[in-house]
Amino acid sequence: MEELIYEVYGSLPRQGPGDDASTGRALGLMTELPENARILDVGCGSGAQTVSLARRIRGTVTALDNHTPFLEALRARAGKAGVANRVRSVVGDMNDLRFDDGSFDAIWSEGAIYFVGFEKGLREWRRLLTPGGYLAATHVCWLTDHPSDEIRRYWEAEYPDITDVDTNLKAVEVAGYRVLDKFALPKSAWWDDFYRPLESSLPGWRKRYAHNPGALEFLDHAQHEVEMYRRFSDEYGYVFYALRSAED
Repeated sequence: MEELIYEVYGSLPRQGPGDDASTGRALGLMTELPENARILDVGCGSGAQTVSLARRIRGTVTALDNHTPFLEALRARAGKAGVANRVRSVVGDMNDLRFDDGSFDAIWSEGAIYFVGFEKGLREWRRLLTPGGYLAATHVCWLTDHPSDEIRRYWEAEYPDITDVDTNLKAVEVAGYRVLDKFALPKSAWWDDFYRPLESSLPGWRKRYAHNPGALEFLDHAQHEVEMYRRFSDEYGYVFYALRSAED
């Protein structure tokens, strides 16, 4: 099943919600990055945001993921964009980042920090930053104080730790950061490069795996995920947190 997940989502332009404009907006808040900035992209997937960052800086982006085919796709994407010399790919575990303290001027993680946990990621990744370094992450959260029962039950099953923006901001402060800005991703960031291509690919995957009940169940679950966002996108979303570490 893990292989199928990688196969289906690896075929998409992005493995989660995001867009180039939002990446650029968050990076633009990091006004004191050094000229040759070192950025770590944690859970990079096939690297849409990695390449976006590399196009915008003169430094280097170290892109980390645990799935080698994603990194191969990233290298091809970086080469096509003409930024291969500014991208370094690393196979690694985002729960065990084996870099020296103070190795990076900024840490980036779009749609991946929840694999570690928002609070834990903020806390444990901070040691990797230079004093006053930056961190940018997108994380799913409620956009309303009163979510509908159906979508609340859905997320309690999918990601029980989902919470609201204010609770996440408290975690930011406790972890030793200050907020430069926060903003919800636009709905187009969910549809254009993620849900729309995912949904259009599902009939082909169903045909391919027609005799595999487990695969068909997974594909039905993916369709249900799309339907939940179609119906309840005003109630939850990804919020981009652009942060700066308090200097020690």
